[in-house]
Amino acid sequence: MVHETLEGILTADESLPVTATDRSIELVTAAAQAAADRLAHDIIAYDVSDVLSITDAFVLASAPNDRQVRSIVDEIEERLNKQLGAKPVRREGDREARWILLDYVDIVVHVQHSEERVFYALERLWKDCPELPLPEDALRTRGKGEEHAQLTGKDAEGELS
Repeated sequence: MVHETLEGILTADESLPVTATDRSIELVTAAAQAAADRLAHDIIAYDVSDVLSITDAFVLASAPNDRQVRSIVDEIEERLNKQLGAKPVRREGDREARWILLDYVDIVVHVQHSEERVFYALERLWKDCPELPLPEDALRTRGKGEEHAQLTGKDAEGELS
């Protein structure tokens, strides 16, 4: 849930002011919903506008296999283009589909294979940045990576447990 104050928008937990632009927040919301619709795991978004000059926000999502990573990325790209007229200026990582990055200038979307998500732990790097509010469908994806690992008998790194 987004809260507005005289100073602007606050994060979901009302702890830090969000300085990302309205356009960036609109893109984040659409990207997060598209990822959730394609069953992404652990969707989260950070307002990095105060610490980076190159973008306002990062969206992180993951999936347990390369095919699903591609599907999520394709859905995000299609949805942002159709709904908001936004096209990425750069798309990287298609070859292996272990970590695909979509750069929209205002936001950067990272869709990672679950193993890469654990290994690189981007959340650790950006934990001091405000977390952006997301649609309910996206919030419900939290913990799905761990849940999937338990169902398949694999640990977070994809190794058999």
